Amino acid sequence: MRFIMQAAINMAVFLACALLCPNGFVLANMMTALVAAVLLALLNRLIKPILVFVSLPLVIISLGFFLLIINTALLELTAHIIHGFAFASFGWAMLVAILLTVANFLFMGQTKISVRR
Repeated sequence: MRFIMQAAINMAVFLACALLCPNGFVLANMMTALVAAVLLALLNRLIKPILVFVSLPLVIISLGFFLLIINTALLELTAHIIHGFAFASFGWAMLVAILLTVANFLFMGQTKISVRR
């Protein structure tokens, strides 16, 4: 369920970025957004833990900033695999990575729903 939620959030961010930033982010259609979102969610599940472990000293030294570089690299990898999904530059990919990080934190950061009385 968490995987589907992450893919849905990724797709929503991709569609929003394509509408808001048409010069920096190319998205062919909604199906491309869906395939890219699922692929990015898979890469985040399979490859990201390995990259974080290998680059742990850099993550610690940069106080976590290097995680943004890892997220951007995974986005660029997704863009190289999927036709119709591309960035104008590494900076645009980093901007989308920041937006994805914020969206995933807002919508998936809370694991339990608490009710206050």
